[in-house]
Amino acid sequence: MKKRFTGEQIIAMLKEQEAGEKAADLCRRYGISQGTFYKYKSKYGGMRYTAGYFL
Repeated sequence: MKKRFTGEQIIAMLKEQEAGEKAADLCRRYGISQGTFYKYKSKYGGMRYTAGYFL
């Protein structure tokens, strides 16, 4: 199964949410569920953008 988003893209999504955008708006824009978003947040949260390079 092919991944839909790369690590860098997921980290960029999380940074948008940290900048003040609502999670529901991000989920709607990227076409993911809120459950998926929070799963990404628990897995990738706190990583720097450059850390995603090694994923």
